Amino acid sequence: MKITILTENVAGGKFLAEHGLSYLIDIDGEKILFDTGYTNVFLENAAKLEIDICNDVEKVVLSHGHWDHGDGLQFIKNKTLITHPASFSKRFRKADHSTVGLKLKREEIQEKFRLTETKSHYQISTNLFFLGEIPRLNDFESRTTSFEFENGEDDFVPDDSALAAVVNNELVVITGCSHSGICNICEQAKKVTGISKIKAVIGGFHLKLKNRQTTETIDYFKKNNIEKLYPSHCTELPALAAFYDEFKIEQVKTGMILKF
Repeated sequence: MKITILTENVAGGKFLAEHGLSYLIDIDGEKILFDTGYTNVFLENAAKLEIDICNDVEKVVLSHGHWDHGDGLQFIKNKTLITHPASFSKRFRKADHSTVGLKLKREEIQEKFRLTETKSHYQISTNLFFLGEIPRLNDFESRTTSFEFENGEDDFVPDDSALAAVVNNELVVITGCSHSGICNICEQAKKVTGISKIKAVIGGFHLKLKNRQTTETIDYFKKNNIEKLYPSHCTELPALAAFYDEFKIEQVKTGMILKF
């Protein structure tokens, strides 16, 4: 399996960057797009790598319905789109009631894509699984939220999901933003696939500080003997520093290619 970083917060070499996430996953003879960032940066970076997203990709997975992961959908069409049904919710920041949802409405998405909405896990290819709605199991993740729905109720981003790839009977977990908790996501990956060994985890971990959540997450990864960690996107500097101290992580940048 190969993962190409098309959009990330940090630029690599000649590639563009933005506050967003988009990965191209090569697995089982298919190229599957995971998130799109919020502009056409993913397409520009793909072109620099001589990757033709429009013609070579048939399936797109949206991790959740936030602008920085899904507004790039306006630049592509005629593909199967897999996501949680709540991804199209109207949602806002509590602080200033600014929108954080998708620019395209469900009706517009249905016109552009073959839409597959599911709360349950979904097998995308022989060795790649959409994890569906993530159970919130532990007491240190997804306990507070800075988001709200249109009616003012707390938005804990119930649509937040991820992917699990099976490689040599081990798991590579690929996450967008981990609003549901990266440890919760990893446990769901084990449950869905029936495989307990996690080799690598890549994506946004949604950790902001060196606090209990970050410390508990580090302990979880240690207990599970995870070999490779690539926290990125919404993982902020204090948490990244803690991960570097413990795991000597490599910074994720646009244009990177990871092979498993």
